[in-house]
Amino acid sequence: MLKDWNKVEQPTAEEVDKRLANAKNSLLQQQIAMKEKKLPVIVLLEGWGAAGKGSVLGKLIKNIDPRFFKVAVMDEPTEEEKRKPFLYRHFVKIPEAGKFVFMDSGWMSEVTSQKLSGELSEEEYKKRIESIKRFERQLTDNGYLLLKFFFNIDKKEQKKRLKKLVEDKNTAWRVSKHDRWQNKHYDECMEVYDQFLCDTNHSTAPWYIVDAKDKKWAQLQILETIVQGIDTAFANSALSVPLLQNAFPLKPISRLDEVSLDKSLTDEEYERLLDLYQKRLKELHNELYRKKIPVIIAYEGWDAAGKGGNIKRITEALDPRGYEVHPIASPEPHEKSRHYLWRFWNRLPKTGHVAIFDRTWYGRVMVERLEGFCSKNDWQRAYVEINEFEKELSDWGAIIVKFWVQIDKDTQLARFKERENTPEKRWKITDEDWRNREKWDSYEEAVNEMLEKTNTSYAPWHILESNDKKYARIKALKTVIEAIEKYEAK
Repeated sequence: MLKDWNKVEQPTAEEVDKRLANAKNSLLQQQIAMKEKKLPVIVLLEGWGAAGKGSVLGKLIKNIDPRFFKVAVMDEPTEEEKRKPFLYRHFVKIPEAGKFVFMDSGWMSEVTSQKLSGELSEEEYKKRIESIKRFERQLTDNGYLLLKFFFNIDKKEQKKRLKKLVEDKNTAWRVSKHDRWQNKHYDECMEVYDQFLCDTNHSTAPWYIVDAKDKKWAQLQILETIVQGIDTAFANSALSVPLLQNAFPLKPISRLDEVSLDKSLTDEEYERLLDLYQKRLKELHNELYRKKIPVIIAYEGWDAAGKGGNIKRITEALDPRGYEVHPIASPEPHEKSRHYLWRFWNRLPKTGHVAIFDRTWYGRVMVERLEGFCSKNDWQRAYVEINEFEKELSDWGAIIVKFWVQIDKDTQLARFKERENTPEKRWKITDEDWRNREKWDSYEEAVNEMLEKTNTSYAPWHILESNDKKYARIKALKTVIEAIEKYEAK
């Protein structure tokens, strides 16, 4: 793209000023409509060192109500960020509906600099590209407008600007070692940048090459593109997104009505196995921390199936400094106004730590589907999006263990009544639990589809037969241990 780029002829200064005034006025009016239509906009600014991203960004945000935007400066990943998946620090920056985020550099800078430094092999680079393409597609499929700009200047112009910055003691700090190296190796950088732009240029999130030699002209190119992009997003807001075919390996799994629930343990067997498996899990947790392996344990299941007691028996075996349990309820307003996976990206563990989710991202294809909290297109799309999310976690090196805690309808009723009749347990039963029970058959159908479409080789489901809670607890402990031991044996 950069090699074949043909500059648009720059208008006269008078024409630039006139069009700038029109674009600023259009953007001013669009802000109110963005809020009403709940359109989130991400503006990614990439480019050569000293190409003027910062100064143009300063001009751009003057045209926007400061309550409606944030600026994210994406420097080198911190040590904390390096202990999370590659996309983590980018995903958590996405805006709420109706607002802007301007990103001063982003995933392009991170990947290309690592490739140029030799940190990424060709195979690793290809994996990053696939991650980025999925990330960008998920954003646009879920209603985000993603506008990507590359500020382009030639080698001679860059050298002149760097020299000018260095000569002024007040701006010399803005010139980094990487900027100097980049200019010295301009052609090599051009090759890598061009490949990245070609690899990540697609119709829903194309790259726009900006002629950055003149700052006012650069500002106009970006402003007009933003205005046009917002208008197009408004016009297309009602369109459904095509469903993608799942591209990940799926394993067959039993339907819920095929699962035998007569499994049980005696009290003696339970106590013996509980002690045995908790001691082993404790040993493995120390190894996980030493080897910096993250573990994600996800729990879904029927109300009153025993998830809480199951989780408790696992956490009893873990060092409290190395795990966190995330009880997932209805999304808060700031969570609801973002991509539905955003709140889970924010809760991922560091390497060596364990994250346990009591309810998960699968709410999208269960409660949100059945209660009408999202459109049919949204939940049908989510199977592939969830498989992609879990693939990112697996590629990062995480051990993923997913449990469905299964009971029959009579057992649930008995436990509901016990809760109602036991004062210290009464808080556990709500009107919503009874309403959900009335939709048992619909939920069972949704769960069966969920299990079938997301039982991947890298993040398989495990059904816990929980009519006998003791049996389910031991099976969960054993399953987690086996998953860790299998991972370590690779």
